[in-house]
Amino acid sequence: MIDPLDRLGTHEVANQPLPIRHASWDGDPVLQDCTAEADRDALRGYARLLDDPALREAAVQAERHSPELRLFDRAGRRLDEVTFHPAYHDLLRAGLEAGYAGIAWEGRPGGHLTHAAMVYLASQVEPGHCCPMTMTYAAVPALAADPALAAEWVPKLTARAYDPSIAPLSRKAGATMGMAMTEKQGGSDLRANDTRAVRGADGWRLTGHKWFCSAPMSDGFLTLAQAPGGLTCFVVPRWTEEGRNGIRLMRLKDKLGNRANASAEIEYADALAFPLGEEGRGIVTILSMVHHTRLDTALAPAGLMRAALAEAHHWTAHRTAFQRRLIDQPLMRAVLADLTLDWEGATALGLAVARAFDDPAQRPFARIAVALAKFANNKRCIRVVSEAMEVLGGMGYVADTPMPMLYREAPLNGIWEGSGNVICLDILRTLARDDAAGAALAARLDGARGADAHYDAALAAHRARWPHAAPEAEARWFAESLSDLLTAAILLDGSPVAGRFCAARFGPRGSVAGSLPESDVAAVLERLGPAG
Repeated sequence: MIDPLDRLGTHEVANQPLPIRHASWDGDPVLQDCTAEADRDALRGYARLLDDPALREAAVQAERHSPELRLFDRAGRRLDEVTFHPAYHDLLRAGLEAGYAGIAWEGRPGGHLTHAAMVYLASQVEPGHCCPMTMTYAAVPALAADPALAAEWVPKLTARAYDPSIAPLSRKAGATMGMAMTEKQGGSDLRANDTRAVRGADGWRLTGHKWFCSAPMSDGFLTLAQAPGGLTCFVVPRWTEEGRNGIRLMRLKDKLGNRANASAEIEYADALAFPLGEEGRGIVTILSMVHHTRLDTALAPAGLMRAALAEAHHWTAHRTAFQRRLIDQPLMRAVLADLTLDWEGATALGLAVARAFDDPAQRPFARIAVALAKFANNKRCIRVVSEAMEVLGGMGYVADTPMPMLYREAPLNGIWEGSGNVICLDILRTLARDDAAGAALAARLDGARGADAHYDAALAAHRARWPHAAPEAEARWFAESLSDLLTAAILLDGSPVAGRFCAARFGPRGSVAGSLPESDVAAVLERLGPAG
């Protein structure tokens, strides 16, 4: 069709797919297969919200218009506030009202699984707004260390209400919780923190600098500071009944991705704080929050993979080259099928870990499996998103599509809440110190034996290579092997592509996407669902 404004007829648009029509629930058979125990009505409703073109456009605007730091008002009074595009608030309101932060704590079956699936869905649309909601969800178990603080905070954190007003907690309909732990000199070595906590007549006061504060417009923050008895966890409200607390925003981080969300450097300037847990046991207290945020960092990359593959699948189904649709060309099909195996494996693994969070009897398994899922899924994510972007050719590099946003986001969850080396060392420590976790993992791996010859051989080879603990220098190799085995064991419990995953990941093959036998491709591609 000739553009009527193009009188020379030079701009006929052909062979360009129309924008994708999203079906985040109905078009995702893997999500449906993995969420039988979840609140599926809640997931359908949230998926419909996220698929609405207006909210999809809000996601684009929130990522495009970064938050702005407002340090002072016109008269020179400190504000220490961040302003966001209205679209960011629309996304947060949709997620919190749907139960992203609260549904796991409402006592219904499959709460953590439902929450994890919501992380997966929201990450496909705009990952930046997930950060404050994830930390709000994860703060709840940490607050259990102090019943009085829990009684004050938890009802507001789980209220299914979004209230961005600047006010003390008592006047809020709903609240969010952030985190501020990292300092310049320590990074992941939290014991090197030197923020100081001093107890005075009016309570505890904190003084110090935090290099990363996630979501600085949260209503409160879990933080670590050195008290007389050692490193201690504190709750720091942003506002008190008397007014603004002593939290000064120094600058916003200029980040590669996650642009819709603000991350800041802050200083505590005699900030009022409330101790959470025992003095000197701050790391133990904060670990319950980290345990739950790691669940989300295992599901978010699966969502990013899904979003990238949905775009690639749509593009190839509606674009031709050399007189054939791209999706009908054997090499393209092999690439997409190989990437699909990574995505389905990541999704099944992450949601299996979420199911373990719902079952008290599986807590030992959850402790080790969440670290394996976080490590493996984030390593898979970068590869899958990069290859999916390449499927679109030059258009994949252009922000008219979501691919550049997804590509910038792909490394984040591998860094947040413990980078790859930290996670691998945690895996070694957990297996060395937690016999129950090791036994639960071994039982899950042994339970899949006999279902696939490639799996059986790979499990035997793994145990022959590491009959006991792996040396520290081999921690990544060990974690990769173990996570691939766990992914396969979970897929072997019902996925129709389990055998193909085992053959591709444990059998002889190349190292680049597309190294699949042609006979496997069609069945794997069915798992993508219909093209958008």
